[in-house]
Amino acid sequence: MTNTTGTTVEFDELLASARELSLAGRWDRALRLLDATTCDTAGDRARLALAAAEVALQSDWFGGTDLTAGRAEQAEKVASGADWDLAFVRLRHAYFRLLRSEGAFRPGPEGKDPDALARLRRDAHDLREDAPDEVRRGWASMYLGLIADNLFAERTAAPAHYETALGAGESGGDDLLVREALRHLGDHDHDAGDHDGALERWRRATALGARAGMVPGVLTQQLLLAVLARDTGDEAGATALAREIARWAGAIGADPVHAQVAGFLAGADPTAPPQESGA
Repeated sequence: MTNTTGTTVEFDELLASARELSLAGRWDRALRLLDATTCDTAGDRARLALAAAEVALQSDWFGGTDLTAGRAEQAEKVASGADWDLAFVRLRHAYFRLLRSEGAFRPGPEGKDPDALARLRRDAHDLREDAPDEVRRGWASMYLGLIADNLFAERTAAPAHYETALGAGESGGDDLLVREALRHLGDHDHDAGDHDGALERWRRATALGARAGMVPGVLTQQLLLAVLARDTGDEAGATALAREIARWAGAIGADPVHAQVAGFLAGADPTAPPQESGA
């Protein structure tokens, strides 16, 4: 594998570097690195296109761009057949599109196509059943929980999926999956009034995100710690932390994160659960 200057680079190292750039919020740099790379085999070209779609998804989620659909389509064109990882990108993108509307996060089923919601849940279930390993099965379970929680407003159904994801992440050594599960299990602790449980999970999730180099994710996790500070009466501490999160988010171009923090500083609760189904 070579890049456009003719320098030979170990392909797995290049993909890992692009992924780490993406986690750090350097989405443009990661995509430029991948786009400057040429591959000798069809299999490597498919992996390259998949990596670009994954970077695009991170950019859309944290940076407010709209890149995933085009990158996923490119990856489909070079895929050599059914690809679980690409299907998972598609699932996550569909979830994201249903969760965010007109630039704002809008959880719950209200105003959403019931057929689209049902199809997304079926796709997540199929991915869980077809997963090639335990970690991927855990990621599919994680999204089954997120879909139940944030799109169907089925709050009681979600934690079991998160627990499954947590176990898969712990046994498979996937810090990001563990972080994601702890983040959302802590949210349920918080809603139940268990601030100590939420604090323990959210502190650990913050540390795991930092260890993985996930800069925007660490900022969103720190916002949850600011929520707990406010809930326990430390408004000064909550405000000071949130202002620093806003400063960081603005500096790296994480506009959706910056908007969420601005809402928090204005008094909004970013952890407020969606309206229950049928309510």
